[in-house]
Amino acid sequence: MAEAWIGQHAGRFASGESVVFAITHRSDGALLGAIGLELNAEQQRAELGYWIGKPYWNAGYCTEAARAVVRYAFEALGLRRVFAYHFGRNPASGRVMHKIGMRREGTLRQHTIKWGAIDDLEVYGLLRAEAAKET
Repeated sequence: MAEAWIGQHAGRFASGESVVFAITHRSDGALLGAIGLELNAEQQRAELGYWIGKPYWNAGYCTEAARAVVRYAFEALGLRRVFAYHFGRNPASGRVMHKIGMRREGTLRQHTIKWGAIDDLEVYGLLRAEAAKET
């Protein structure tokens, strides 16, 4: 499954559907996770998504990567909005969104089922104009 997922990235990037980056450790290049954007060029927006291997949680890697990818979305891709969701039972992901300047926009109650559990989705967003004020 991982090989199939990785194998689709080049084609989806070429077609303007998404961009995915590996998150690696500076010193040795070890893979820590991945981060990317699902693009909607017509609407000038993208959904931010990420995962980090459990041994690397709470070390700032995701926040650093998310800041860089959001900057890329606004500066290189010219998007006007980046948004993201996190499961209600995963507040750590919401802390990353908050740290990079995203605003909590609401809750989609009982919106999803994952691994047999019904969960809320917490919605966050950031506009290019807001990001420019933070730098």
